[in-house]
Amino acid sequence: MKQDQTTIPLKIVFMGSDPIALPLLDWLAGEGGALASIAAVVTQPDRPAGRGQKTGAGPVKQWAVAHGVPVRQPERRSADERDWLAAQQADVALVLAYGHILQDDFIVTPRLGTLNLHASILPRYRGASPIQTAIAQGEPETGITLMRIVRKLDAGPVADQARVPIAPLDTAREVESKLAAACGPLLARALPRLRDGALVFTPQDEARATYCRRLVKEDGRLDFAGSAQALAARINGLFPWPGCVVEIGGVPVKLGLADLAGGCDQGSLSRPAGEVLGADGDGLLVATGGGVLRMRKLQRPGGRMLSAAEFLRGFAVAPGTRLPSAPVTPLVSNQPFPRVLGGA
Repeated sequence: MKQDQTTIPLKIVFMGSDPIALPLLDWLAGEGGALASIAAVVTQPDRPAGRGQKTGAGPVKQWAVAHGVPVRQPERRSADERDWLAAQQADVALVLAYGHILQDDFIVTPRLGTLNLHASILPRYRGASPIQTAIAQGEPETGITLMRIVRKLDAGPVADQARVPIAPLDTAREVESKLAAACGPLLARALPRLRDGALVFTPQDEARATYCRRLVKEDGRLDFAGSAQALAARINGLFPWPGCVVEIGGVPVKLGLADLAGGCDQGSLSRPAGEVLGADGDGLLVATGGGVLRMRKLQRPGGRMLSAAEFLRGFAVAPGTRLPSAPVTPLVSNQPFPRVLGGA
């Protein structure tokens, strides 16, 4: 008896490289297996990593090997990749944080095309760092967008979105975990409609598009002339990488968490930007161009990230200490960033 086509799982080639993909892969291998099966995984080549810079497999390759899924790791785009994809006879290619730009002939090879899960509410935050940038810009929420891939950066038509809140003390690490968890339920809605030809793709509103860029180490600078709220958002958004750093007594100290300190007296609010005011039970207090910044987690070179109370027991910071400011480069533009500035 011939199987009903509506009950046959879609055959997927999954393309991804970052840890954010792992919960989705687990979902596809488990609960989502009735909707889709993973024929193969495409991921970045093995790279040097860690303090020893030893070459090793990335998280997606490790997952694929552990689950017996074939892995392909092309270093460069070539005609061979399109031929390989065609040989898989996949229904759809699904991309999440892969890290390579795909060619047109590759994109259209699967029967139902190539779809991307982008970690923002498009058309906002197209580009290379949407999670970090949304937090750093003080957004109250972000999300995952399911879209068709086109040649223009993250500009393809949108099929569905899942929104997640950004809490005041969320760093990029927590928000990435929320987004990763949202991918399975999003595909649970979308894959049956894709299989049945009922998934509708709506063009993005180009007038509302914004762009973020690839982050660099220098983005960890802070300008205390800004508001405490904006500084806290930047510190949280850029943790764990590149991480915001301030010099305290000539020592570069990495910041892991911050927020706006409420209830400060008028004298504190009138102090020069960058001046240490003291500490409360939750953090080191610093005057800014607008409000008081509370640095909740700090790390000295070679040490661990500690709560402010633990940090200050071994690293005294006297009230009146001035923390130097540094110029910062915008993280967002209404136009794609040039490659030289880290654009995707």
